[in-house]
Amino acid sequence: MPIRQLPDHLINQIAAGEVIERPASIVKELLENSLDAGATHCWIDIEQGGLERIRVRDNGHGISADDLELALSRHATSKIESMSDLESVGTMGFRGEALPSIASVSRLVLSSKTADAEVAWALRYRHDGTLEKEPSAHPTGTTVDVNSLFYNVPARRKFMRTERTEYARAESVVKTLAMANSHAAFSLTHNGKSTFDCNAADSQDQKNARITKILGKSFGAAARVVEIEGPVVGNKAMQLSGWLADPSFSRSQGDMQYFYVNNRVVKDKVIAHAVKQAYSDLIYHQRFPAFVLFLEMDARAVDVNVHPGKQEVRFRESQLVHGFIRRSLKAFLATVTPADSLDNAAAGGSSFVAPGQRQVELEGAAAMAASSAVQPAIAPQPYQSSIPLGVREQFDGMSRLSAGNPNAARPIDPYARASQPPLVADQQPDSNGELVAEQTDENIPPLGFALAHLHGVYVLAQNQHGLIIVDAHAAHERITYERLKQEYEQGVVKTQALLVPVAVSVSESEADCCEAQADCLLSIGLEVERLGLEEVRVRSVPAMLGQADSATLVKDVLSDFLEFGSSERIKQTIDSVLSSMACHGSVRANRKLSVIEMNALLRQIESTPNSGQCNHGRPTWTQLDMRALDALFMRGR
Repeated sequence: MPIRQLPDHLINQIAAGEVIERPASIVKELLENSLDAGATHCWIDIEQGGLERIRVRDNGHGISADDLELALSRHATSKIESMSDLESVGTMGFRGEALPSIASVSRLVLSSKTADAEVAWALRYRHDGTLEKEPSAHPTGTTVDVNSLFYNVPARRKFMRTERTEYARAESVVKTLAMANSHAAFSLTHNGKSTFDCNAADSQDQKNARITKILGKSFGAAARVVEIEGPVVGNKAMQLSGWLADPSFSRSQGDMQYFYVNNRVVKDKVIAHAVKQAYSDLIYHQRFPAFVLFLEMDARAVDVNVHPGKQEVRFRESQLVHGFIRRSLKAFLATVTPADSLDNAAAGGSSFVAPGQRQVELEGAAAMAASSAVQPAIAPQPYQSSIPLGVREQFDGMSRLSAGNPNAARPIDPYARASQPPLVADQQPDSNGELVAEQTDENIPPLGFALAHLHGVYVLAQNQHGLIIVDAHAAHERITYERLKQEYEQGVVKTQALLVPVAVSVSESEADCCEAQADCLLSIGLEVERLGLEEVRVRSVPAMLGQADSATLVKDVLSDFLEFGSSERIKQTIDSVLSSMACHGSVRANRKLSVIEMNALLRQIESTPNSGQCNHGRPTWTQLDMRALDALFMRGR
C-alpha cells in the first residue's frame, strides 16, 4: 500500500480520539481555555448530559476577529512560541488541539469579542471543514457552543453512558476546576436547571466555605488548612497548601483525593504513594484519605507535556518531591490534637484551622512531631474537683500505666500546667480538707475528666461539650507506640550480622541499584553487596528485624528505590514490630482502671501525636455533644 497524506479533517478526528473522550473532556478543555484567557466568571450550559449541547461562556479577554479562523486550526495557540516556553509552561492549555478536535466531531460555533473591538464575530464550523464567519451580538469574552457531539462518528456515540452518568462526570470537572480557581465564579445548568453555582472567593474563610459547598459539610468538619514551605527546586521553593482531612474521615474509595501541581489537577503515582505513606499507620486498612492539596513549584522542574489529556506529569527530582510531601504531611498530621478536633466539631463543621496555626517548616517538621509527644497541647487545670486526692497519690496512680515497660519514658504529668505554677486562686478546701480548683468550662481539659470504665473497655468522661467515649486499649496502644518510636529514633539503627549471609537473586537493574545505593542501604541497617550480574548477598539487617525474611525485605527495598528513588520499607517494618510490642504492652480489655489511671490516660491522649487513631487506624475516642445526646431522647422537639 502506498503512503498517503491524510486530510486535515481526518487528522482532527484522530486527534479527537485522544483529547475528547466524552462530554466531560470538552467541558474541561473549554473551561481551561476560559481560565487561561483571564475569565472571572464562567457559565456552563449542558443539555442531555452534554451529548446534545455544551455551551461555555466566559468574560475573558476574547479572541480578535483576525484570529478566529486560526483558533480552529491544529497546533495554533497563543500560549507558547518556543521550546523554552514549553519547558516552563504556566497555562492550562498549550497544545492547540482542543478546539479543532472538538469541531471535527460536533457542530461548533465560536463567538468572541475583545474589549477594544466594535463588534463581535461568530465562526461556524461546517461538516466538510469549511468555516462561515459573520457578525454577532456578544459581550466581551468568548462563547463556544458545541452541538450534536459525535453526530458524524456514531461508533463513538454508542460508547457513551446514560445522560445522568455523563452529566455527573461533567459536573465533577466543573467542581474540580472551581476548587483550584477560587478567583473565578462558576455557574452550571443542566437542561435549563441551575445545578451548581459559586461566587469568587478571596478570603480564606470564603475559600473554606467554597470547599465545604463542593465536598460537603462532613469534609468541612474534618478538614484542616495546610500551608507548608519546602526546599528549593530549580529557582523556586516548593509550596504545599490546601485542605487535609483528619484520618478519621477516611473513605472506602479514593473519590475525595484532589492533587494539583501548579493549579493543574494531576494523577501521579509518586504523589499518590507519598500521601499514602504519610497516612500509613493512621488509617484502617482498605480505606483512603481525603484531601485537596496544591503543590506550587518551578514550572521548569515538572513536565506537563506527557499526555494529550494533560493529567499526567513527570518531576525532574521525583525523590525530593516524594520525600517533601510524605514528611511534611506526616508531621502536619502529628500536630493535630484532640482539642483541634473538638473545636472543629463544636463549630458545626464550618471551622478551619488557619494557615498560621498549622504552618510546618520542613526542617522543623520532625522536631515538631517529637516535641508534641512530650508537651501537653493544652494545659489543663491541676485538679479534678469531684475527686479530692492528694498529689502524691495521683502520681503513683499515673505510674501504673507504664509499669509493664520499665524503659518507658516518665508519664506526662496530666495535672501540671506547662511553664506555670499550680493554681492557688479559686481553690477551696473540700470536706476532707484537700484544696481543689473550682471547676468551670474554661479549666476543663479537652477530653474532660473520667466518670467510669464501662465493662472494662470504654472510658466515659465529661468535658464542656458533652460525653467523651474512649477505647482504653486502642488509646493506650497509640501512646505506647509513639513512645517506642520516639525512643527508637533517638538512637542509631543497630544492626545484626547474619550468621550465614543470604544470597538473593535479583534483576540486573536491581543489582545495579544495590551497588549504587550501598551507602544509603547501610544507613538504614542493611549491609548488601553485589555478587554477580543478577545476585546480591545480605550480610546484616537491623537488629530489631533479625527474624524477618531478609531476602524479601531486600527485594522490596530495591523495588522502592527503582520506582520512587527512596524506600520506607525498613522503617515500616520496624514500625510494625514496635506496633506489635505496643499492642501487647497496652491496657487489655476487662482490666478495670481507677479514676486516676483513666484521667492520666485522657491527659496523655491530649498530648500524644496521632492519638485519634490506634496503630491499626481504628478511632481511639469519640464525642457525643449535648445536642446529640438530646436527640437520643427527643429533647427539645
